[in-house]
Amino acid sequence: MILAAGRGKRMRPLTDRVPKPLLPVAGQPLIAWHLQRLARAGLQDVVINHAWLGAQIPAALGDGSRWGVRIRYSDEGDTGLETGGGIQRALPLLGEAPFLVINGDIWTDFDFAGLQLAEGDLAHLVLVENPAHNPEGDFALQAGRIGDTGPRYTFSGVGVYDPALFADCAPGAFALAPLLRGAAAHGRVSGELHRGCWCDVGTPQRLRDLDRQLRERTDGA
Repeated sequence: MILAAGRGKRMRPLTDRVPKPLLPVAGQPLIAWHLQRLARAGLQDVVINHAWLGAQIPAALGDGSRWGVRIRYSDEGDTGLETGGGIQRALPLLGEAPFLVINGDIWTDFDFAGLQLAEGDLAHLVLVENPAHNPEGDFALQAGRIGDTGPRYTFSGVGVYDPALFADCAPGAFALAPLLRGAAAHGRVSGELHRGCWCDVGTPQRLRDLDRQLRERTDGA
């Protein structure tokens, strides 16, 4: 699942007319970079949620065949359901097995093919070194487990979740982080640190910086 329902307030005015996942980066929509990487990893069935200016997303991406994937959409109306609520609403499309979720407003070279969820765990999180805009981090990681001890890192927006994580959640808007912290407190969340490329494309400046970096990488190839 790719999360694409956010309003993108920090991106305004760019997101006043275009949903953030469709903003162009090095010649294609930001979300298309995820679709390409998912296809290369052999992950072909994709669910994308949408809300703000949401009709533009299926109009732009269609059924996903041009990227070698099959896309289904979860429409959240105009306001969105936050991260947790958006995933919970999409569960009928995601099935009963653990599933990968990626924030639509990040860029990363992480290899999705290697992700898995250990038996008994409810979630596996990919963390990154803390960027300047999040110096305190989000979660502590120690010996491959998310808990209360160990260095704190930033959640990358890439995770694998068991549907059971959402078993007690009522429909509606709610955040994902409290669910993850609750499961971690019961020893049911694993994690890993990604030391490769990652960018939270949260502001126009970061979008411009990523565009320049990817174009330079392409030109130098």
